Amino acid sequence: MIEIKKIHSLICAVALTVSVLFATCVAKPAAETKPEIDDATIDNTIPANPNVEYLRAYATQMLSYMNRSVAPCDDFYEYACGNWKNVKQERQSQHKRSNLLDIVYTLADVAEELLLANTTLAEDLGYGAELRITQQFYNACLNAELYPLPAADPAYLALIKSVGGFPAVEGESWLASNFSWFNMSSHLTNYGAQGLIYEKHLQQYPFMPYFKLPELGFDYIVHSDNIATNDTKGYKLNEKRMRGYLEAYGLPEEKIVEVIAGIFAFWREILKIADRFEEDSDKCDLLTDEFVTEPFPQWKQYYEISWNNLRFDPYPAERYCDFFYYELDKVCAKHKVAAANYMAMKLLYTMDAKLKAAKYQRDHCILTIQYSMPYLLDKLYFVKYFTEEASAEVANIISELRKSHLTLLDNANWLDAETRKEALLKESTIVTRIGAFQDKNLSESLIRAISNLTVKPDNFPENNINLKRFSTYMKRYLGIHHKSLTNDTKPLELLVGMQVNAFYYNLDNSINVMAGILHPPSYDQAWPNSLKFGTIGYLVGHELTHGFDTIGATYDSNGTSRYWWSKKSGEVFNERSMCFVDHFNNYLIPEINRNINGNQTKDESIADSGGLRESMSAYRNHMKQLQLNGENNASYVDRDEQMPGLDLSPEQLFFLGFAQLWCADYEEKHYWEELTNEHPMDKYRVLGAVTNNEDFAAAYHCERGSPMHPIANKCRVW
Repeated sequence: MIEIKKIHSLICAVALTVSVLFATCVAKPAAETKPEIDDATIDNTIPANPNVEYLRAYATQMLSYMNRSVAPCDDFYEYACGNWKNVKQERQSQHKRSNLLDIVYTLADVAEELLLANTTLAEDLGYGAELRITQQFYNACLNAELYPLPAADPAYLALIKSVGGFPAVEGESWLASNFSWFNMSSHLTNYGAQGLIYEKHLQQYPFMPYFKLPELGFDYIVHSDNIATNDTKGYKLNEKRMRGYLEAYGLPEEKIVEVIAGIFAFWREILKIADRFEEDSDKCDLLTDEFVTEPFPQWKQYYEISWNNLRFDPYPAERYCDFFYYELDKVCAKHKVAAANYMAMKLLYTMDAKLKAAKYQRDHCILTIQYSMPYLLDKLYFVKYFTEEASAEVANIISELRKSHLTLLDNANWLDAETRKEALLKESTIVTRIGAFQDKNLSESLIRAISNLTVKPDNFPENNINLKRFSTYMKRYLGIHHKSLTNDTKPLELLVGMQVNAFYYNLDNSINVMAGILHPPSYDQAWPNSLKFGTIGYLVGHELTHGFDTIGATYDSNGTSRYWWSKKSGEVFNERSMCFVDHFNNYLIPEINRNINGNQTKDESIADSGGLRESMSAYRNHMKQLQLNGENNASYVDRDEQMPGLDLSPEQLFFLGFAQLWCADYEEKHYWEELTNEHPMDKYRVLGAVTNNEDFAAAYHCERGSPMHPIANKCRVW
C-alpha cells in the first residue's frame, strides 16, 4: 500500500484545517512603547496617511478581540484573543469558528454578489448557461424548507432504501440477509457521506482514493471515553440528532430508544477495536502484520460501487488497515440492524443543512454553492476582484521572505556543507504562485460539468441529493479522468483561488498563496508593514518552511522523493524536530482531558516556528531597506508602522497580528473533531510559537522564567 502519511502531506496547507496554568510575568508593553502620534502634530512636510480613519477603525476591532486584563507574558493567546468569541460576527457554522477562517463569510458575501448581480460578466465569459443553473440551485435552496431537515421526505427514504435500507423505518420488510454493511458504506461515499469508509484523495497523479480511520458519530465524534456513560455531551448530542431523524418518521418512543441504544452499542464495540491500536494507523498496520494473512477482500466492491470499477494502474488498490476491517466485519455481522440504521441516518445527516436557526439559511445556501461549484465563481471572482496591486505587494513580501529564508538556511551551522548545498538549491528553485494555479483547459472542463445538473424547482430534496452526488464527482474528477491527464497535472486544490488558504506542494516545490486569503485578518493593502509581515508574511513563511519540515525534507529541489540529508545533519534535524514533539505533548486540553499529539502536529509546529522567525527577519530587513533608500524619513517610518489607537510598538503589533489570525471559539465537540488534525488547536499553535521565539520575548519584555519565556531551551529547527 502507498504510505498514507505521505499521501496527505503532499500538500501542506495553513488551514483549511486547547488551557495551561501560567505563573505571573512582568510585562511592560505600554510603558516601553513610543506614544501614539497625534496626526495634527505631524510636520506638514510629511503627507498624512490617507487611510488613517480606516486604520483607527481596524485598530478598534483588534482591541475588541483582546483581553487586556491578562498580561501578554502570562498567556499571549488570552491577551490577544480572549474576547474574540464574544464579539465575532453571528454566522452559521458546524465547526469551530476562527478569525482567519471567518474570511469564508467575506468570500460568501462576494460569491452571492457575483451570483446575483453579474450575469453580464458570466455571459461575456461564455458561461451564461452554467451561471443560470447555479442560480437555480441557489434559489431552490433559499426557498426550500431546511429547518429542520424534512428527513421523512420520500426522496431521502427512496435513496436510503436503494443503498442498503433503514430497518428502523422499514420494519420487517428490511431483510438482514440481503444487507452488506460494506456495500452500503461504499454507496454513502458517492454522496460525500462518511459511514464506515473515510475516503480522501491522493494529491498527485493518478489522484486515487486513500482512507483514514472512520470517525463515528454525528455532531460529536465519538471515542470510548466521551460516550462511556449516557450523561456525557458526546452521548447526549448524538442521541438528540438521531432522535430528531427517527421522530420525523413517526416512530414510537420505545422504538426510538431501542434504535439509539443499538447504535451506541455498535459504536462502543467498534471503538474497542480502535483502542487496541490507540487510533494510530501505524500501530494498526503492526497488528495487521501480526494477525492478518490476506488483504481484506471486500475493497473490490468499493471500487465497483464508488469508482465504476475504475483501475488505478500501476498502483494496487489502496485501503485502510486490514486488521481494523477484519475486526469491523465481525462487529457488523453481529450488529447488522444497528449498522444499517446508523448509515441511513449518516446519509440523512449529510443531506441536512444542520441549521441552528432559520435565519442562517442564506449562509448555508451560498456556502453550499461555493463548495459544490467553485470553479465558475472563481473565474468571476478573478475578473472582478483580484487586483494586480495586491498581487504585486504580496510578491514583494514573498521576495523579502525568500531572502530571509535563504539566510536562515545559510546560517544553520548544524548543517554540513553537502546538506546545506542541497537545502540552498531547493530554496532557490521554489516556485511562487499568487492567486491560483492556472490550467485553462482543466478549469474549462470543470465549469462545463455544471451543465450535467438539472434542477427540479418543486423538489429540493432531489436537488439536494443530485448536488451532493455532483460535489463528490467533482472531488473525484481527476481520479475518474486520470487516464486522459498528464502525470504532472496539479491537484484541484491549487486551481481554486477563492479559498482561505495557502499551500506548499512538495511535488513541484511550490508555494501557492490563494487569492481568497488576501482579506483581513490576514492582509490589507492599507495596513502598516509590521501588521502585514505578522499576518500574510507569517503565513507565507509557514509555507516556505514546509519545504524543510520532516516531510519536505524527503523531497528534493525537483519535487522528487529523495532523502538528501547526510547522516550527521539528519540526526541533528530529527533531534531538533523532537523538541517540538515533546513541547506540544505537554499541552493538556482540559475540555476533553486529552493532550496534544506532538508527533502528529510536529510539521505544522515547525512551520509556525520557522514562518514567524522568517517573517520577523524579513520585516526588519524591509524596514532597513526603506530607510537606506530614503523613501521616508525616520519619523514617518516610525509613525507609519503603528496603528493609530493601539499603544503597541511595531514589533508588538507584528506578534498581535499573528496571534489574532488564530482567535477562535470552540465548543466541546470541536476539540474532538480537531483531535486528529495535523495542525495544533488554535490556542496552542499561538502559545507554542511564541514561547519558542526570542523575538517575541524581547518585543513584549517578558522576563526569563515567565510562562511565555520559559527557562527551558527554545525549540528551533530553522
